[in-house]
Amino acid sequence: MMNINHEKYTIQENKLPSTGKHIIGQYDDESIIVYQAYNSKIANYAVAHQTFGGSFSFNRMTWIKPNFLWMMYRAGWASKENQERILAIRIKKEGFIEILEEAVHSTFKPNIYSTHEAWKEAMNHSNVRLQWDPAHDPYGEKKDRKAIQLGLKGSTLEKFCQEWILEISDITDFVKAEKLKLDTNGIEELTVPVERTFEVQSLPLNKKLEMSGLETE
Repeated sequence: MMNINHEKYTIQENKLPSTGKHIIGQYDDESIIVYQAYNSKIANYAVAHQTFGGSFSFNRMTWIKPNFLWMMYRAGWASKENQERILAIRIKKEGFIEILEEAVHSTFKPNIYSTHEAWKEAMNHSNVRLQWDPAHDPYGEKKDRKAIQLGLKGSTLEKFCQEWILEISDITDFVKAEKLKLDTNGIEELTVPVERTFEVQSLPLNKKLEMSGLETE
């Protein structure tokens, strides 16, 4: 089982920015954890082989999310169809940076792309889509802070599976136990993975991603 550090949700929220666009996740010098939700067939293969294959499709885009609670919102705490199993995937930090460098916004951003045509051209030449969505609290309510999700396809998805994944763990039991705590005892008792703001050491990349509050040379 992957070593994931945890803390009380209420403690963590006091340490995170309340507004802006930030990459929030659990990471160290070498890696970062991202989350995905699948059906049991795909999840069982991934855990057994420590990569994706079998009934997993390499012909469609797959989305990774470094923020645990955004994954819980999207998967309904492992209750939605074909999202009953939650996987924590530790990937190489260098791979994550490469994903960010290739990312193109899923909607036109005039301050990033000179024209609508330039944006479409960038999308045609990229295997990574970038979306900023509202972060959510444990009950699914929107927060002012934005959370990132990244869609992978083509050669980048292949590199993700073949080169960047370090470890895959099924954390569904943890997810269900914490959801029960939330429903029974309230938010004060909820434990979540320790997450902090992930800093990108490149000002041009920060600007391209439209990240908030990061001024790096």
